[in-house]
Amino acid sequence: MKQRFLCVMVAIFMALAWSIGLGTQHASAANILIHMKTSLALDDAQICAVPNVAWAAVKAGHMVTILVDASAVTSVTKGFGFFRRLVGSDSTALDRAPLPDRERESLAEQMGVSLDQVPHTYGEYFEFLKKLGVEIYGNQTMMLLYKIDLARVTPAVTPISLGKMVQLFSDVDRVIVY
Repeated sequence: MKQRFLCVMVAIFMALAWSIGLGTQHASAANILIHMKTSLALDDAQICAVPNVAWAAVKAGHMVTILVDASAVTSVTKGFGFFRRLVGSDSTALDRAPLPDRERESLAEQMGVSLDQVPHTYGEYFEFLKKLGVEIYGNQTMMLLYKIDLARVTPAVTPISLGKMVQLFSDVDRVIVY
């Protein structure tokens, strides 16, 4: 009876460990899509969480793709500001948005890197993620609706068609929406 109880307890522990991912980090790497829909002007908390989650997912061994969609496309386009177009500007809203010192310090601690390895702006952060292997795409149709010249989109973001977007959604294991 004790042996059966012990076997049941071990089986329960193993099932729980598997369900929360203990010991399976590398064996079960997921393909994660982070769907970034809100512009910096509308809700900076949402858009600023995206790179943090992406970095943590990469660090955990997952493959990460970011899809910049809806009003977020304005935040990755040169010449768009927080509330208006900035005619002639050669920077994006993300380029002009600094990471607060407390966030940089927290990221350095959580990611196990020195503070000088943490980007200073969100624009730099997206470039940093690209170097880590994160794929970053933007909804080309939404860009056209905002009258965005595709040449003005930051090089970190590759504009894609609706068909490619559908493929992204169907090819991933998990979607996180911001």
